[in-house]
Amino acid sequence: MSENHKITKAATLIGTGTLLSRISGFVRDMVVAYFFGAGMATDAFFVAFRIPNLWRRLVGEGSMTVSFIPVYTEYLIQRTEKESEEVTHIAFTIAGVLLFVLTALGIIFSPILIKIFAWTWPSTSEKFQLAVTLNRIMFPYLFFIGLFALSMGILNSLRHFFAPAFATIFLNLSIIVSVLLFYYRFQKPVMALAIGVLVGGMVQFFFQLPFLSRKKIRFRFNFNFRHPAIKRIGFLMIPGLIGTAVYQINEVIDTIFATSLPDGSVSYLFYAGRLMEFPLGIFVIAIGTAALPSFSSLVVQGKTEELKETVSFAFRLGSFICIPASVGLIALSTPILNLLLQRGAFDYFATEMTAKALLCYSIGLWAIGGVRVLAPAFYSLQDTWTPFKIGLICLGVNIVLILIFIHPLKHAGLALATGLSSILNLILLYWQLNRRLGGLDVAKNIKSMLLTFFCSLLMGWMAYLVCSLGDWTGSGNTIEKVFLLGAGMIAGIGVYLASCYWMKNQEMLFLLDIVKRRVKH
Repeated sequence: MSENHKITKAATLIGTGTLLSRISGFVRDMVVAYFFGAGMATDAFFVAFRIPNLWRRLVGEGSMTVSFIPVYTEYLIQRTEKESEEVTHIAFTIAGVLLFVLTALGIIFSPILIKIFAWTWPSTSEKFQLAVTLNRIMFPYLFFIGLFALSMGILNSLRHFFAPAFATIFLNLSIIVSVLLFYYRFQKPVMALAIGVLVGGMVQFFFQLPFLSRKKIRFRFNFNFRHPAIKRIGFLMIPGLIGTAVYQINEVIDTIFATSLPDGSVSYLFYAGRLMEFPLGIFVIAIGTAALPSFSSLVVQGKTEELKETVSFAFRLGSFICIPASVGLIALSTPILNLLLQRGAFDYFATEMTAKALLCYSIGLWAIGGVRVLAPAFYSLQDTWTPFKIGLICLGVNIVLILIFIHPLKHAGLALATGLSSILNLILLYWQLNRRLGGLDVAKNIKSMLLTFFCSLLMGWMAYLVCSLGDWTGSGNTIEKVFLLGAGMIAGIGVYLASCYWMKNQEMLFLLDIVKRRVKH
């Protein structure tokens, strides 16, 4: 099986798990929106949760994973089983110690962290004190989700993708159950959300253990911190803290600036970001996650030409999904938010404000997806410094754009700045990777993207035309809205696939060939 087929097969499995996670995530967001709406309590929760969640993305699923997989893959291919086992034991020990220290420091210094992330909130205000309390309850989530990320890196290196992909469902289920059980039992009902986050992190990690055991992977303490593999992982992790999570850091920057805006602004950005994560998680992050072990294996084996072809294929495949997703979210932002969130305490005004943020975020969605596909190529080359340097440039540009857009556009200006800086991030990464590998077939990739963009415009026009037949200002009429939005999406997707097939889009034909083989098999 070629690496292209391996990536596609693995991405399909990861995408399926992520789809279920996103569906449960939307149910979670509907529950949160219904019970809490968008106001003081949710702003406090989202700020408090953003801190351990950022550390999780930076240290856990971010730099720890991308620095571990290339080195561990090298040991799996070129070293003995005993040597590979030793690396897992030392990595577990270091990760456990590091995460424990970070968790303890996070709990102790929660007031300082909240002040950094919400600098306009008075320290004596109810919102600030609530955010500190919630942050302290949730910070141990970092410890468990970090160990989950290490487990994910081990399993993905061994080409096992099921357990990590499906484990994320448990966080959403935990929050939903916690709200339903404890909303009326706590004096401050928002505490139920914090309890749900903590329990969800624990369950995600423990769910991995049986699958690790089947691969004969058991965690043992080993304090040989001078092991050469660990030194290399540590060297890669430092710049990886920024390079792996530029978009997430930009979201945090958005949150910090949003705290200076009217109540609800933080929540609008959070809900819009959640919708953005749907196509990113199901498709593009799935492709990036599946691609890193394949890229790493090709690098270890010295197959440079196959690596270039595989990277270009993964990039075009990601664009085939992300460009229409960007157009679709722009065209249907209000109908989607109305149907999913507009009920209970979440009114039409909140829908419109969130739709503005979603529209501006979506301008850069295709670029965020491209970054998530190209970045693993650098990590497979054990180069985390290039994404780090480019990430710093884009973070600076994002702040400048925020200062330009925040006054005329408010919270939507923050989202627009993130979208535009993400486009710059993609351009710079592609340029550097093209230089590093000596050619990524630029003409073919650009032609594919332009073709995909044209077909996506036809899709967006059709979807918008169908959904414009309904009234998306009020709540209720759920069944009618489900059918109308579903019809718009199906019509749009149908136009997109038909136009891609008619114009002989290579990614479309590749996927169609895989489906035909599956049917025959």
